[in-house]
Amino acid sequence: MTIARIIILFVVAAAAEIGGAWLIWQAVRENRGWWFALLGIFALGAYGFVAAFQPDANFGRVLAAYGGIFVAGSLAWGIIIDGFKPTAWDYIGSAVCLIGAGIIIFAPLFQGTVQSD
Repeated sequence: MTIARIIILFVVAAAAEIGGAWLIWQAVRENRGWWFALLGIFALGAYGFVAAFQPDANFGRVLAAYGGIFVAGSLAWGIIIDGFKPTAWDYIGSAVCLIGAGIIIFAPLFQGTVQSD
């Protein structure tokens, strides 16, 4: 259950942070209206709360691992929402980031060195 919880929380955190940043981008860069920015602010705040529910008590480890999720999630958001066409280098870089994130967050779990909240 812990691995599933970690993955679900990272996916929800990515949706909140990337979605929030996208909403603000839309308000500022695409003139979509102030309410887009307001929704973005709420989504970014939600991201902070979701990240805090990770079972690992080490803020630095959680946020470092989330960085890899953010990279991959941002590219996926661009593909799905904005029609972005990634290059092979985008995919390779994203894979490297996800591998790094997996090592950071899961290796301590398998070694039994994670400090729980």
